[in-house]
Amino acid sequence: MNLLRKRRIALSSLFFLAGLSFASWASRIPDFQQIFDLSEGQLGTLLLGMPLGSLLALPLAGWAVDKYGSRTVIIWGSIVYAMSLLSLGFMNSVFQLGAAVIVFGMLGNIMNISLNTQALIVEDNYARSILASFHGLWSLAGFAGAGIGALMIKLDMPPQEHYWIVAGIMMAILISSYNLLYKEEKNTGAGGLVLKKPDSILLRVGLVGFFGMMCEGCMFDWSGVYLKKVVMASPSIVPLGYVAFMGAMASGRFFSDALANKWGKIVMLRISGVLIGMGLVLAVVFPQVSTAIVGFLLVGFGTASVIPLSYSIAGRSKMYSPSIALALVSTISFFGFLLGPPLIGFVAELFDLKVSFALIALMGTCITLLVSIKTQIFDSHKSPRKIKTSGSLT
Repeated sequence: MNLLRKRRIALSSLFFLAGLSFASWASRIPDFQQIFDLSEGQLGTLLLGMPLGSLLALPLAGWAVDKYGSRTVIIWGSIVYAMSLLSLGFMNSVFQLGAAVIVFGMLGNIMNISLNTQALIVEDNYARSILASFHGLWSLAGFAGAGIGALMIKLDMPPQEHYWIVAGIMMAILISSYNLLYKEEKNTGAGGLVLKKPDSILLRVGLVGFFGMMCEGCMFDWSGVYLKKVVMASPSIVPLGYVAFMGAMASGRFFSDALANKWGKIVMLRISGVLIGMGLVLAVVFPQVSTAIVGFLLVGFGTASVIPLSYSIAGRSKMYSPSIALALVSTISFFGFLLGPPLIGFVAELFDLKVSFALIALMGTCITLLVSIKTQIFDSHKSPRKIKTSGSLT
């Protein structure tokens, strides 16, 4: 096995590590609700800590990776991320847990920026699109983490013991992988904890990510509700909508790279927007179980490549370093994830869920429009940007 492939496998395992950590927290949320006797509203408030922490971390993550390099941030970030996961199981009050969730969200996004920056270096050395496969492993880890969580619950294992096991797995993965990461040359340029102004390309790509994550947020939070209240599906069928979407999104990331290499990233983003729009329109116009699930499958395939390709394009910015560019695009994109689910609720309150889903279908179609107007703006971002790295492994 050549060195480049070893580096790719090592980084893939770290993406899996990050997804496993997040899924391990998510799989035990009902246990935390029971332990602290939280109402639905209180639990919802607690869960806001995760996106809040993620948002707060964006300028910090971009600055840290730009100054110290993605390899350093990944190594130390993984250690602290494992510790923060472990700490969640030892909180004695809901206020402590809320603070720990915010910190956990911050560290999760620091890992996100550092891992994707390192992934851009690997992708550049491959000289072809491979970023989506890394994101696919993060999604796959979500299924693995949910399965491990279900097993731990069946074994009646409390969260803190569960998290000790996961933290041990995380450390084992880090120890076996860190020496294969690229070490960037130290950045001696000016930097700081500032939110910079995106240029025209980063703004355009950020809006693509915004609409993509808005659609993701819609499916995460409302796919089951749609099947239950609009399609009138039986309780045993309701979870299948979410499973269909997540399964399609995870699997789609493993073959979207090959399609992007064949057709180009812009063409893939156009197709992604069409698939999202078609899938949601199918679910709205024909609200039956079979058509809704097929529609959610199409949405999953459509969203699969939006964020990976957006990050890949942003990482070739001629104005900012990859980490700063990723942080800017992530910031714009993340607001779509935050605003999407509440928007559906507000529109559903005024009209109904079908109107809400039709609106999100329009948002998905906006991805196709954004990458089809003035396409010459993407021309300067087609060539891989070479990031200076040291010649040795260490």
